[in-house]
Amino acid sequence: MTLEQLRVAVAEGEIDTVALALVDMQGRLQGKRFHAPYFLDQVVGHGSEGCNYLLAVDVDMNTVDGYAMSSWERGYGDFVMKPDFDTLRRVPWQPGTAMLLADLEWPDGGGPVVASPRQILRGQLDRLAAHGLTAYAGTELEFVLFRDSYEQALARGYRDLTPANQYNVDYSLLGTARVEPLLRRIRNQMAGAGLTPESAKGECNLGQHEIAFRYDEAVACADHHVIYKNGAKEIAAQEGMSITFMAKPNAREGNSCHIHFSLRDASGGSAMLGDGPAHLSVTGQRVLAGLLATMRELSLLFAPNINSYKRYQPGSFAPTALRWGTDNRTCALRLVGHGQGMRVENRVPGADVNPYLAIAALVAGAVRGIEQELELPPECTGNAYDDAEADRVPGTLRDALTLWESSTMAREAFGAEVVAHYANMARVELSAFDAAVTDWELTRGFERL
Repeated sequence: MTLEQLRVAVAEGEIDTVALALVDMQGRLQGKRFHAPYFLDQVVGHGSEGCNYLLAVDVDMNTVDGYAMSSWERGYGDFVMKPDFDTLRRVPWQPGTAMLLADLEWPDGGGPVVASPRQILRGQLDRLAAHGLTAYAGTELEFVLFRDSYEQALARGYRDLTPANQYNVDYSLLGTARVEPLLRRIRNQMAGAGLTPESAKGECNLGQHEIAFRYDEAVACADHHVIYKNGAKEIAAQEGMSITFMAKPNAREGNSCHIHFSLRDASGGSAMLGDGPAHLSVTGQRVLAGLLATMRELSLLFAPNINSYKRYQPGSFAPTALRWGTDNRTCALRLVGHGQGMRVENRVPGADVNPYLAIAALVAGAVRGIEQELELPPECTGNAYDDAEADRVPGTLRDALTLWESSTMAREAFGAEVVAHYANMARVELSAFDAAVTDWELTRGFERL
């Protein structure tokens, strides 16, 4: 939707509300809903303000210590939400509504907020562009659907909920037909919002599904990811149901977010395709080598929460070994596609991932491989879970934090401010978890100890 089309729609009474959203550290949409005439008169030319604590709170929106950009000492001031009109679109699941995303800047010409997720991704894409390359990505989000509303789920402490399917419906047309009205509504309304849905399919966990969308340029892919994730939750809530994108919501299969990643050269052709191993070009080999070499120290950007690391179990279709293989789902990096469609699928992230940070990590790893001319290790052709010599995905958020903070590569790629900011995010989560008394502890200790 263009700005002129928005003006016409507002004048004709079709649009009365415009939502302006920023993306926070957790990959969520935060922002304001404006009366449409006010948005056109005031916000279009000047942007809007938002409290800078939006990039310095925990998942429960609690103010926490340790952030340089925002604190009680600094007065919790504002940053400026500058509309990105390329992201303007209708919101079919909300009547009379359009929305768009914002980039964050400091007031009075203070420059971009470098720790904001969209800015982090753009910074890495600029580094890639210096090599004449452009990144494309596609994200595949899995979720578990329950027949309970979000309010009912909260009242029950998120226990004893009713999954939308009672058995494994992986690829089952019969099983997914049970919830096709909701899946169909999500697909069609996302198309109405300017996304390009490809397919929906069942997955292994009870009530687990995936809706896939067409790949796009890296920033657009991440934009579509957060719009879809937010919208799917809103649509489910309107239907009296609930969706979770937790990486590991229960003891069964977790929710993944496989990220398909490829590079194009200045001519628009694949920079990955060539005459080397597995039909990889020299650039493609160096890119994969860079991804493998940096995966552990950038794990915090692929798996940002304590729960993220519960997915990594042998034989679970979530990777544990940092290996690559052609169409091999036991590896962290799975090479898929043919010809110009060749791409690498990163199977490490879960559905709780912030897509801007994860794709930025992929770009940073690719640049590292190119600049250092890294050699690609041999391909894994068997079961990577059994590869005793492979480096492993970190086992906990605490391990990932240590790797992130000690990484020279992360500081060189992202800068000290970004490294410190997201290290503090991890420390906040670890402190909150360490202080909590869990159901596991109560079950084991209430009577028996």
